[in-house]
Amino acid sequence: MPWFVYIAQARTGRYYVGITTNPDERIQEHNAGKGSRFAVNQGPFRLAWISQSFAGKSAARKREAQIKKWTREKKQKLIKGEWK
Repeated sequence: MPWFVYIAQARTGRYYVGITTNPDERIQEHNAGKGSRFAVNQGPFRLAWISQSFAGKSAARKREAQIKKWTREKKQKLIKGEWK
């Protein structure tokens, strides 16, 4: 089963980085109030970026952890396709 890293943007403009096997469904779950406390408090969300698929959850988690450490500006560049 392929895994994806995604970046969602909240109504407040803040970014949320997560992993899932189905990004569109996960955004719907966030917007329904399911998920992290951040997601519940900051929603609704729109899907801003989806990674290429990862073969396993572990690889997706590593990429998620990397992106979560990035600055807002670096995340914006990734979303725009200016960073990898």
